This record gives sequence, structure tokens and C-alpha cells, in this order.
Amino acid sequence: MANLKELSKNPEKMTGGHRLCAGCGAGVVMRQTLIAAAGKPVIIVGATGCVEVSTTIYPFTSWKVPFFHSAFENSAATASGIESAYKSLKRQGKLDKDINIIAFGGDGGTYDIGLQSLSGAMERGHKMLYICYNNEAYMNTGIQRSSATPQGADTTTAPAGKVGQGKKQNQKDLTDIMAAHHIPYVAQAYLGNWNDYITKVQKALAADGPAFINILTPCRLGWAYKPEETMNVARLAMETCFWPAFEVENGVYKINVFPKEKKPITEFLKPQGRFKHLFKPENAHLLEAIQKNIDDYWETLKRRDELGKKGLPA
Repeated sequence: MANLKELSKNPEKMTGGHRLCAGCGAGVVMRQTLIAAAGKPVIIVGATGCVEVSTTIYPFTSWKVPFFHSAFENSAATASGIESAYKSLKRQGKLDKDINIIAFGGDGGTYDIGLQSLSGAMERGHKMLYICYNNEAYMNTGIQRSSATPQGADTTTAPAGKVGQGKKQNQKDLTDIMAAHHIPYVAQAYLGNWNDYITKVQKALAADGPAFINILTPCRLGWAYKPEETMNVARLAMETCFWPAFEVENGVYKINVFPKEKKPITEFLKPQGRFKHLFKPENAHLLEAIQKNIDDYWETLKRRDELGKKGLPA
């Protein structure tokens, strides 16, 4: 596990004063990632999204490391090119340092628009870490639904009202899709547990090949909760098994954090305005369906974890 005393000695590589919303989880993800990556030079690639527009408003930047702004759809492709150039320079003897290459994208730029370039980078085997800061919608452009948006969530393009009751579909299981690429390291994490996340970043950067981390990153604007509740909302996601914390190392699954007491999904949904319509009596069946989906996946994940304890891939 990560050593807090040692981590506290690492210099800050992202400044304060950025323009992310108060209570935004993404800024915490960026800072913790850079702390975990300390020890080697770091190159960051960022897809268009909340983090990019809030931390690199010309002529200002919040980054104390090289930051490459990519289009919405090609953060992984840009990181692939950087990694290839880095390997070429090392072969030519023009560079002798080891570096960490980290690409970021929100769920829009990862689950949807950037999926093709992400899949290609993982399949080709570039040594890089891709991190999805997953706030479950296109928050930067008006809270439109994405394929990461959970069932029942109210968004501007899948609104709750007379015609519908939020998004009809379940969210895409991108973490398992990345695991299906048979890359060395895949993980799912959440805010509110710095040790789990930083440990996963360190393991991902040490992996012999591409790595992917999907971290649930609450958005106080799109999720509609009080800014000071970001960490509590994130922990409820884990405690209700809405967002389990696990990793897949070379095909072997391991659950990293078991809730002390598995809470009903309503505990996660209640603090968020995007789900308030689900608590109307006529929508009780939707809550039941959501709970069943979560229970079914949790049981599947526990079976994979049992196989993992025997050293067997799922």
C-alpha cells in the first residue's frame, strides 16, 4: 500500500487556482495521480473536457509538468505517439531517462468518442497509463448523457419528465472491456480512498505494458449534491456496490475494498438530485431493477475474486 509519509515529501505538480467547480472530484484525481507518479519525469496528455478547459486557459496553466491537449477523441492516440517517440530517442541514445506517460479523459472522451483510439493503444501494447475520470455524463458541454451514465439518471438529453424517467439503459462496463484486451493492469477506483487509488496508480505505472484505471469522479453540478459531500457520495458508491473497487492483474481479478455492510442502492441515490424522480411511488419498479442489476454484478465480481484467490483468471 502507499506510504503517506513518503508521499507527503513529493512536490506538488498541479497548482491551486484552477477553475474547476468547488467540490469537483477531478482536481483531486489529478493531484493524487501526480503525487503517485513522482520519482520520474511525467508527461500528461489530456482530452478536451472539464479538466482541460479548467486548468489550461491560455495564457495560464495549472500544470508543472508537460501537458499535451488532445482533441476529444484521441488522447490515447496522442499518448501512443509520445511513447513511440520516447522509445525511438532511447534507441538512438539521445535520451536515457525513464518517464511516465499518463493520458486522461472524461467518460465522454473515453467511453464514447475516444473508445476507438483507446482500444487501439491498448491492443498495440504501448507502455502508458490511461485514466478515465468518470463523472458519468458530458458535464463540460451541458450534462448530456453518455454511455457511462447510469440507468435512471436525469440528464439534459435523457430527462426525467412525462415522457421518460431519465436514461433507460445501463451504463457500459468499460472496465471489463479494457480487461478483455488482456493488458497487464486494469483497475476500478473511487474518490474517498486515497490509499487504494494511489496504490493502483503506482502499480499501473510499474506494469510491463499498457494500463487502465477507471475512477468514479463525482460531479457536484451534474449529480446535483452539495459541494462538500463529494467524498461521502463517492464512498457510498462503493458501500452500495454501485462502483466496486477492484483490479485485474494479468487476467486475475481481485476485489480491493469490501464494504463493511453492503448498503441498499437508495443510500447512494438519495443525496443526488439527478435521481430524485426515482423516489416517486410510480417509479418503485425502476429502483428495484437498478438494485437487481447491482446485486447481480456484485455476485459475478465476487465469483471472479474467488477464482483470483486461486490464481485463476476469470
